[in-house]
Amino acid sequence: MVMKCYQAKADELSPQWYVIDATGMVVGRLAAQIAPILMGKHRPTYTPHIDTGDYVIVTNVDKVVFTGNKWQQKFYQRYSGHPGGQKNEQAFKLFQRFPERILELAIQRMMPKSKMGRHMMSKLKLVVGNVHTHQAQAPIPLDGLSGRPAASGAIYMIHPEPKGPKPRVVKAIVAAPLAIEAPVAVEETAPSPSAD
Repeated sequence: MVMKCYQAKADELSPQWYVIDATGMVVGRLAAQIAPILMGKHRPTYTPHIDTGDYVIVTNVDKVVFTGNKWQQKFYQRYSGHPGGQKNEQAFKLFQRFPERILELAIQRMMPKSKMGRHMMSKLKLVVGNVHTHQAQAPIPLDGLSGRPAASGAIYMIHPEPKGPKPRVVKAIVAAPLAIEAPVAVEETAPSPSAD
């Protein structure tokens, strides 16, 4: 019996457009949601050597947040290629110059480091502010994941059901015997001769 594995073809693809509002979203968790969509890992037809990803528009990228003190502690490094051309820049200073660069670098570092990865990054549209110019594509709005992202790069949020009170477990206490009696030896008696 031969099993066939589906391989996506480039002419069979119909990319979808999604829009995500980044207001108040944590940078790394939002990037972990967007990167699988750009790669196409959210689709059952994902093929590693074909770009099966979709387009993602991210609005309000100037309102993303970091947890902890990463605005001061995180540094971004760039290098011009000339001697002495390596520079480090704090996250908040880079954010003041280019607000979209913080999220772009976080997503880029989760993508494949190849020609196809660079092509996938071209489908990411980062917008400072609320208005984007891709209304003609009718993008589907997505909710950003506020908690930890799922391993499969889930798109839609799953609302967990509230847990009820735990059932009370009653343990039975069994009293141990106080004394163990010695076994009583039983004497066997010979059968008495019957009088005939």
